[in-house]
Amino acid sequence: MKIGILLTGHAPETLLQEAGDYDLLFRQLLTGHDFEFETYPVVDGIFPDSPLTCDGWLITGSKHGVYEDLPWIAPLETLIRDIRDAARPLVGICFGHQIIAQALGGRVEKFAGGWVVGSQAYVGANGPGRLNAWHQDQVVELPAGAQVLASSDSCQFAAVAYGPTIYTVQAHPEFNADVLANLIRMRGRGVVPDPLLDQAEALLDSPTTARDEAARLARVLKGVPA
Repeated sequence: MKIGILLTGHAPETLLQEAGDYDLLFRQLLTGHDFEFETYPVVDGIFPDSPLTCDGWLITGSKHGVYEDLPWIAPLETLIRDIRDAARPLVGICFGHQIIAQALGGRVEKFAGGWVVGSQAYVGANGPGRLNAWHQDQVVELPAGAQVLASSDSCQFAAVAYGPTIYTVQAHPEFNADVLANLIRMRGRGVVPDPLLDQAEALLDSPTTARDEAARLARVLKGVPA
């Protein structure tokens, strides 16, 4: 089964050297689920020819905001709607979670409560979970027909399903402790308030349910509703 990874941002240089770009993190996360992958760096203007090019699709995280006036945002939104209309499975992570909501009629903005970073507890239809997060933007208004599957104290719409073929999550199941520590060093200090980063560092070794979330992503990509 071929999964197209729609790469919407590049990792910082030190993370590229240590762990590879964001698409590689997802290839590693979904190892063992019998997928082959092809990456399309849409952030660089490189798109697939058709929503039918791959059997399923995954949209990565990004440093960009979905509301930014960037030349690849509108084409990506069109592709998202085309994937939905073609009934191909689609999952979105962080930026991917947000751009899918926006493309389908929702609204995204900077969260009034500020940054959410590090290990976060989520409660929802599939039980409690704990994942690493790194975001300031959030979905604040859902499209019609969206179903909320998980929430947290700092993120009301943490996991969302759109019918049987689309599933999105605000957190980062692909971020392990090493990746998160790298982001704290390279992108956090001077941007995210120090107390939040200190708390995130203190929880770096906390267990997560990332493997469970990876299994959920794999099921959706194989056609099982979230």
